[in-house]
Amino acid sequence: MGQLKPEADETRVAELKIKVSLRENDVLVSSPEGIEGLSSRGYGVSENGKLTLTFYEALFLLGKGIIEVEDEETGEKVGFKDLLKRFQSVDENAWVRYLIYRDLRSRGYVAREGFGLGIDFRVYERGEYGKETAKYLVFGIQEGQPVSVEELARALGYVQSLKKKLILVVINRRGEIVYYSLSQLTLK
Repeated sequence: MGQLKPEADETRVAELKIKVSLRENDVLVSSPEGIEGLSSRGYGVSENGKLTLTFYEALFLLGKGIIEVEDEETGEKVGFKDLLKRFQSVDENAWVRYLIYRDLRSRGYVAREGFGLGIDFRVYERGEYGKETAKYLVFGIQEGQPVSVEELARALGYVQSLKKKLILVVINRRGEIVYYSLSQLTLK
C-alpha cells in the first residue's frame, strides 16, 4: 500500500465505515478489514483475532466518522456523547485524555497508551510507528488540577532512565493545549 500521509490514511480508512462493538471497558473491532486498516495505522491492541480500541481511540475515530459504534448488550448505535459518558464512568480524566490524544493524532503522531507513573501516552514520530520505539512520553495535566513536584520528579526520573523525553501537556481552561519539554527539575 506504500507510504501515505497521515491525513490520506485517515481518509482511506474512513471510506470503510467500520462497525465496532462497545463493551464494558473498551471497544472491539471484529471485521478483518477493520482490524487491518486500523492496526496498521497504530490503533488498538490485537488479541485473539480481534482488535481492542481504548475509549479515546474510539472517540477519535467516531468523531472522524471512521467507525460506527454499537452497544454490545442493546444492539443500539452509540453516539459521541454517550461514548464519552461511558468513558468518563471508567476514567475521571477521560475528556483530558481524549483532547490530548486528538491533538497528537491531528498533528500526525501515533499515540499509544502510557505505562504508569502518570504517563498518559507513548508518542511516536511521524512514520516511525512499528519501526522505532516511542521517543516521547506524555504526562497530561489540566490547568487548575494540582500535581505535586514529587510526582513530576518521579515521572521525569523514570522517563530519563528509559532514555526518552518527557513532554508535559497542559490543557488550559479554554481547552487549548500547550506542550512543554521537561528535561531537568532542580529543587533548591
